[in-house]
Amino acid sequence: MCFISPSKGKLSLDEVYADIMDFIGSVPNAQYKIIIGSDSQAKNETCFVTAIIVHQVGKGARYYYKKKKHRKINSLRQKIFFETALSLDTASKITEKLAEDGHEDLNLEIHLDIGPNGETKELIRELVGMVVGSGFDAKIKPDSCGASKVADKYTK
Repeated sequence: MCFISPSKGKLSLDEVYADIMDFIGSVPNAQYKIIIGSDSQAKNETCFVTAIIVHQVGKGARYYYKKKKHRKINSLRQKIFFETALSLDTASKITEKLAEDGHEDLNLEIHLDIGPNGETKELIRELVGMVVGSGFDAKIKPDSCGASKVADKYTK
């Protein structure tokens, strides 16, 4: 599982986690959020991108992303559920590392690429329930920049 940092290049999940801890450690009294979001784009195949963002609230952020190619998925419902599953998988791995290091107090959000306008509005209740039922906070558009801005940038 290889992530890409715009400033540091290719990183393993362990290296991403270490970089997140360094970032948080640089200003330990600040407030932080860890955001995970996924987006996809279908052409000849479907490109899924999952982003991990560590946000120092009010100051800035650092992010990492990974791409996964998949056969073309035409069903919007199937694509959105797959995006959510990718985000949940990554979130559970990060949460496990946070718990091992005694940082379970860090706020982790999952940003979903769905919203009250458009075709995805019918999926809101199911997907938010899936995320919240897995123990994470869920954000939808317009508050889901992790999926709709960061991950979206790399699906093209």
